[in-house]
Amino acid sequence: MISLLVFTLSLASWSAQNAIKGYSQEAEPLVSSAQPTELKNVGIKEQLGHQIDLNMTFKDENGQTVKLSHYINGSKPVIISPVYYNCPRLCNFHLNGLTEALQKLDWSPGQKFEVLALSFDSKETPELASAKKDSYMKLYNRPGTEQGWHFLTTDEKTVQQFTKEVGFDFKWNEEAKEWAHASAAIIISPNGKITRYLPGIVFEPQNIKLALTESGEGKVGNFIDSLVLYCFQYNPHKSEYTLAAFQMMKLAGLAMVIVLAIWLLPIWIRTWKAENPRS
Repeated sequence: MISLLVFTLSLASWSAQNAIKGYSQEAEPLVSSAQPTELKNVGIKEQLGHQIDLNMTFKDENGQTVKLSHYINGSKPVIISPVYYNCPRLCNFHLNGLTEALQKLDWSPGQKFEVLALSFDSKETPELASAKKDSYMKLYNRPGTEQGWHFLTTDEKTVQQFTKEVGFDFKWNEEAKEWAHASAAIIISPNGKITRYLPGIVFEPQNIKLALTESGEGKVGNFIDSLVLYCFQYNPHKSEYTLAAFQMMKLAGLAMVIVLAIWLLPIWIRTWKAENPRS
């Protein structure tokens, strides 16, 4: 399984400080493959194809208890962002990047898909989630989409279950007084299977749309969207969808057959009429 890790400026600073403190004549120098202590057991282990438990319960931004099945109910794919609302850096960068990418899509939350920001800090409250939602709804600035974008909190037991199911490893950094974690938008199918991870804090709108189309099981998008998806393939090394040469060749071959058929059809019809004159 692939561990996807996004370094923030703060984490880079910790790494530099450790390297400086650890340098001495007696100590061995750090090698390029060495991992800072703060980042051990932190990252994302992809669980593609895993069916998550839809009976897990959360509190929405209004303080109402809801099951995950309320949002993942067989009708639309869902984007889940594991974050925590008091995060001073990375979570804000992630949500900002996701919001900016969604602003460029012609699809909207609540219509073609749902968005869930899910706090992995069990001490956070619905009141905090509500304030965060208000902030991002103003930033997104697309009235009428509030019912498709939710900010959730939950208890520690559910946090541990959910993060384990999606492969999200995080831990508390006592020195910095904040959570050390990675960043990714996790795409969930309408029936609750993990279909794609989009790591990072900057997102290409096309990658989001392709991931939703792929995850949608035919429930979102139109023929053109499906055709575009057919021509692209997710590249895990680049964390993006790239043109699939073999698929393009097959599509070009099919197009050629159709063009030839259209061109030859009138000739075939004239020949048939000549050989079968009316009596």
